[in-house]
Amino acid sequence: MFRISRIALVLAAALATTPAYAGLVPTTVTVTPEGAGFRWTYAVVLPSDMKLQAGDYFGIYNFHGLIDGSGGAPDGWTLSTPAVSPLPPNVNIFDDPTAPNLIWTYNGPTIPTGQIGLGNFWASSQYGSGELSLFVGRNARSGDGTYDTNITEVTVPTGSAPPGVPEPATIALVALGLPLVGLGRWRFGRK
Repeated sequence: MFRISRIALVLAAALATTPAYAGLVPTTVTVTPEGAGFRWTYAVVLPSDMKLQAGDYFGIYNFHGLIDGSGGAPDGWTLSTPAVSPLPPNVNIFDDPTAPNLIWTYNGPTIPTGQIGLGNFWASSQYGSGELSLFVGRNARSGDGTYDTNITEVTVPTGSAPPGVPEPATIALVALGLPLVGLGRWRFGRK
């Protein structure tokens, strides 16, 4: 029993000293009404064991209802909105070709180590309701320069109605049919 306890302590110590790596990470998503649509804002953090250099990027996949020209980011970032995006090596995710992706690429000076907020990144959509999709970030570790790909779930706009909410066309059909039902009940109720 003593030997097993010692082995467990050695393993715990080894795991505690092994650094945990994670690339760029979204910390919050907010949705606010804006004009005829909704602004989706993503706050992104650079973890302490990572660095950021020109060419590093992150993407938010399958962003439904994108309003053209609506995206923005802090200085040093550019936004592209391809329908299908090239993926980092060894990554295989669902990329819906009918919904654009938001790909922000860094082109500023190198940030040698993290644990800093990179700011708010945003785009507007016709839709305010959300569904889960993927955030994929790619940047290098500060210690050894090895590239890391971080894949995290994130909320994106969805073009479908939330469960339990009928489509407008369904409501219109019901509204047109109700008078006929009432007329039928009145007519057969008199006999």
